[in-house]
Amino acid sequence: MTTLHTPPPVIAPERRPPTALSRFLRGNEAGLIAVLAALWIVLGITSDPFLTHHNVANILLDISQIGIVGVGMTMVIITSGIDVSVGSALAVCAVLTGQSMSAGNPTVVSVLISVAAGLAAGLVNGLLIAYGRIHPIIVTFGTLNLFRFISYQLTGGEWITGLPSSLHGLGVGSLLGIPYAWLLTMALAALAGLYLRYRPTGRHLYALGNNAETARLSGVRTTRRQVAVYTLTGLLAGVAALVFIGRNGGVQTNVGNGFELQVIAAVVLGGTSILGGKGTVLGTLLGALLVGTVRNALIIVGVPALLEGLFLGLLIIVAVGVDVLRQRRRATA
Repeated sequence: MTTLHTPPPVIAPERRPPTALSRFLRGNEAGLIAVLAALWIVLGITSDPFLTHHNVANILLDISQIGIVGVGMTMVIITSGIDVSVGSALAVCAVLTGQSMSAGNPTVVSVLISVAAGLAAGLVNGLLIAYGRIHPIIVTFGTLNLFRFISYQLTGGEWITGLPSSLHGLGVGSLLGIPYAWLLTMALAALAGLYLRYRPTGRHLYALGNNAETARLSGVRTTRRQVAVYTLTGLLAGVAALVFIGRNGGVQTNVGNGFELQVIAAVVLGGTSILGGKGTVLGTLLGALLVGTVRNALIIVGVPALLEGLFLGLLIIVAVGVDVLRQRRRATA
């Protein structure tokens, strides 16, 4: 009589969850750091003034406004939205703040005016998108032109000059060689990063971006989340306007022109998926640093300023193309 022996079942080894370091190395942030390091090494070798403290501080100052608004834009794009009106919203905030300072109002009043104006602009976008159920690109393209018209009407086509120096420290001041504006940017980014990672409402934004209907059926208050992220982005545009006034000491009629392109470029280059559901604030700061480095390099090599938009547009197209290909690969895997 033959006895059949059944081999013991093969037990797959237990897979350990990835560590924070391994997740970071596989993420977009590590790749961006490598690209930035290589770019800074090359520029440092080929251009003597690039790695000077003065030039590095200028880069950080240049990208502070981009980083501040980029914090809110990251959340907007994570929810599968977009806000192309931030440049015009910043213009309205800057004009109102400049007029308030020219009238001799206390600095705190002028600051509150800027923040309130930005909050109102963002709230308008959020309400129209969330409750009007209008596509974000349509709403924000409309308000881009509306806010720009308002800013021109407020100034009458004239520059606002001769402002008090009460915001000068925020615009050009520094601590241990690091601009105050960049320290503010990093503080806002840290708060937003902690919120997105650890707060349930922060995780809701990712769920909304992945599938809005599924998120709604799961109990996520999708309309509230949409209103909140656009309102926050507008508020941060008001904060960025304060940095702008502090640095420039006045308000030009064309303030904020093309600013939305720089912010969106920073967010998308930072790895936030234009399709929603994926992104980090750290990636956005690194993307802003890449945008600032490219802009600074173009100035050093003498490329005309009119071509800056071309380079930013090409960077956005490349970043979006890579993201779309990555999403398709995951869908077919």
